[in-house]
Amino acid sequence: MNDDTPDTPLLQEARLWQDENWTAQVIKNDDDDGWAVAMFKAGASEPALVGPWTMGRDKKNPKPLDGNAFITLVKTASEFVRRSEQQLHAQLNQSVIVNGKDSRVTVLLRIVPDEDNPYAVLSAQDEGGDELAEIKVDAGFKLNRQTAQAWVDADFAKPGSGRR
Repeated sequence: MNDDTPDTPLLQEARLWQDENWTAQVIKNDDDDGWAVAMFKAGASEPALVGPWTMGRDKKNPKPLDGNAFITLVKTASEFVRRSEQQLHAQLNQSVIVNGKDSRVTVLLRIVPDEDNPYAVLSAQDEGGDELAEIKVDAGFKLNRQTAQAWVDADFAKPGSGRR
């Protein structure tokens, strides 16, 4: 055995398949008489994706999991997780390009979703990507072309500070 071999074997059963990264578990669908499959990312307590699962030939029990089905489920769950991460990133990171005194300025807002004290970081970069300013703002700060232009025009004074 080499060091890459897991201590416990990965499961490949009719209702439970596992690899190093994913677990597929066929479960009873509480909403009706059918079955569902839940896909768990390794180490996660909640499923990343739950979807309907096919009934077996007896119309009572679920169709058993197999290698091809597991591969398809892993691809689907991985894509779902990737898209969810991209959507969250887009919600937490925004940017707008506005006119500065001498050139275009990219204004960025990065929201830090801290459970106890969420906040955001507002920053500005010149066309070369060099940082012009950075300040901490309220997590509810709305970045749009108007707020970005006003911040740049105010020489990067904290929004709402009244300083010009």
